[in-house]
Amino acid sequence: MKIDLTGTTALVTGSSRGIGRAIAEALGKAGAAVAVHCRERASQAAELSDQLGNDSAVFTADLQDPMQAVSLFRQVLDKYGRVDLLVNNAGIFEHSPLVKETPEWIADWERTIAVNLTGAGILCREAINHFIPAGGGRIINIASRAAFRGETADHLHYAASKGGLVSLSRSIARSFGNHNIKCFTIAPGFVRTEMIDHHLQGKGEEEILNELALSRLTTPGDIAPVAVLIAGGGMDHATGTTIDINGGSYMH
Repeated sequence: MKIDLTGTTALVTGSSRGIGRAIAEALGKAGAAVAVHCRERASQAAELSDQLGNDSAVFTADLQDPMQAVSLFRQVLDKYGRVDLLVNNAGIFEHSPLVKETPEWIADWERTIAVNLTGAGILCREAINHFIPAGGGRIINIASRAAFRGETADHLHYAASKGGLVSLSRSIARSFGNHNIKCFTIAPGFVRTEMIDHHLQGKGEEEILNELALSRLTTPGDIAPVAVLIAGGGMDHATGTTIDINGGSYMH
């Protein structure tokens, strides 16, 4: 099945590397203009933007700052005049054991919620306010299996942020479907990216593989095709649902 996204614009947050980069590449190959967002990896983002073509461009913002999240969407809109797809992929996964000093633990919590949930929520609000007069649009929120099975004691903040993202997605789908706005959650398990390198080294890849039904870790390339299918309208009547991409780890 060939999906043609020519003439559409997608904003993919955190797209200089990992899952976001793979999604941006797949959307670009399908013909979309991609707003490549990064916080600080500007050179990698520029390289990707050049590779994608289709008038793709780089936009920088620190999503820990709510007003930078607002500005990001509006800058993309100023350039392209429209946004058809928002992919909230940017996120952080920081080690924060309970034995940390209280102010440090609270700072970790607030930073994680700010980036993973508040920033995404603000971008969803901006997108919805654009989509309603535009006649509709699609949102993909990248959550995690942690939203459903929980995380380790050192990552309570991460699980909480991703659980909130799932509820946000369902609420958007339920509340704005009558405006032709569709919202989906993709919930990966362990994905081979830089973000979890330290976790792989600590826990050990073999131990993680023992949790899976499949014999290899999920890669960003396993997730990207689902985003393209959603962007092309192939899953519109699944709005509000969560697509689990985790190598069958729920069965173990």
